[in-house]
Amino acid sequence: MNKSQKLKKLLNSNETLIMPDAYDPASAKLIESSGFKAVQCSGYSFALSSGYEKETDVTLEENIYWTRKITESVNIPVMADAEDGYGGPEEVLDTVERFIEAGVAGLNLEDQIPDGNGTVADEDLMMQKIMVAREIAEVKSCQDFIINGRTDALRSTESRDEGLEMAIERANQYLLAGADLTFITYVETLEEVKQITKGVDGPVSIAAGLPYNIKNFKIQDLKNLGVARVSLPTLLIQSSLVAVEKALNLVMADEMFKLG
Repeated sequence: MNKSQKLKKLLNSNETLIMPDAYDPASAKLIESSGFKAVQCSGYSFALSSGYEKETDVTLEENIYWTRKITESVNIPVMADAEDGYGGPEEVLDTVERFIEAGVAGLNLEDQIPDGNGTVADEDLMMQKIMVAREIAEVKSCQDFIINGRTDALRSTESRDEGLEMAIERANQYLLAGADLTFITYVETLEEVKQITKGVDGPVSIAAGLPYNIKNFKIQDLKNLGVARVSLPTLLIQSSLVAVEKALNLVMADEMFKLG
């Protein structure tokens, strides 16, 4: 059984798959040794760990390089963050092929336009990207390759109710286009999760532990609602930075470590 098959089996097991986010091989190894069954990569974590100002500063080449290092460091499935595919359908074809060659079991493909304004691409264009991603996976003999269709529609309108309705509609369209599961971002409340799991006709992924939802629901709540995949996109990188800052402050406060 290859890693894509393993990931598909986990997602279809009727048990919620919890995927912490790795930002380098060391963090990926810790995820594996802690007993988690899969690893998620994210451009956000790559950007923070590299000292970049924003996620879009991460190039495709850097993303693939760091993702490959992570896949080579663990024996469990790894999902890549393919952002918006780094262009239109033609670019998506090349992007997905390169991530497959990097050894990932699947990837996220999002409809967010990388302009920093939170706008989303045309729905039909995103569906074309998903179909192209599925086609190249078939060509590369990766029939079980996992495609996670992400929509940022929830924050693309002033009306949250309207945004949620749009996100659910897009999620269903992305599943019809060939996505294995769908990821609705910026979910704040458990009530929104309930509406999503009820309205989406397929496996759903939800991000947890973020500033806007960390106090609103627990992972167990998501399990109880049948969420297929829980992403923890900032847990490790933020925890690492806090720990490093604390350690440095402790050293600075201790007379033994002062020089001169």
